[in-house]
Amino acid sequence: MKFLIVEDDTALNNGIALSLSGDDAIQAYSIADAEKNFDESIDLIILDINLPDGNGVDFCRKIRKTSQVPIIFLTANDMEIDIVTGLESGADDYITKPFSLAVLRARINTVLRRKQPVSNKYEDDLFSFDFENMLFSANGRPVELSKTEQKLLKIFVFNRGVTLSRDTLIDKVWGTGAEFVEENALSVTVKRLRQKLPGIPLKTVYGIGYVWEKQI
Repeated sequence: MKFLIVEDDTALNNGIALSLSGDDAIQAYSIADAEKNFDESIDLIILDINLPDGNGVDFCRKIRKTSQVPIIFLTANDMEIDIVTGLESGADDYITKPFSLAVLRARINTVLRRKQPVSNKYEDDLFSFDFENMLFSANGRPVELSKTEQKLLKIFVFNRGVTLSRDTLIDKVWGTGAEFVEENALSVTVKRLRQKLPGIPLKTVYGIGYVWEKQI
């Protein structure tokens, strides 16, 4: 998992990052840092409200215009109106300081579980994808997909309407071995998906990556 920690208290930021050992923790100390480090590969944001160059609530609202990435506020602002404002801005949870790192980790896990797809199946007028049982069909005809093709297809299907960069897709499909992947591996896999599943609403966003367009 990749976390973005936005907290100007260096000691606290380091402590949170340490508690997330085993995961990729990107540390930011201001809104400017957060904006520079945020992209669609981030799995969850831990966000303070009172930051040197701005307000975390405003940053949360800005993120929500383009992304549904889970956001947890972690702040000293503990008035009821603060909590209501934070949650209404689009946050998934609101934790007040002081707090326990164990509780923070438990709340992170809870938010991530809620954000997971509720189904491993996708169906529309043309396609039927059962990722759990690895059964795929197009126009009623069965289609065989490689494990890599299945991984990539699942990412697209459960991120419909979200533009995914090439780097993000390579990281999520090939993981820790991504640096050894041939440069055109993603393009080849996308091409095969389009050949095997003609008509999929997968659009190339030139210079960025791909997007599975939502049906109107």
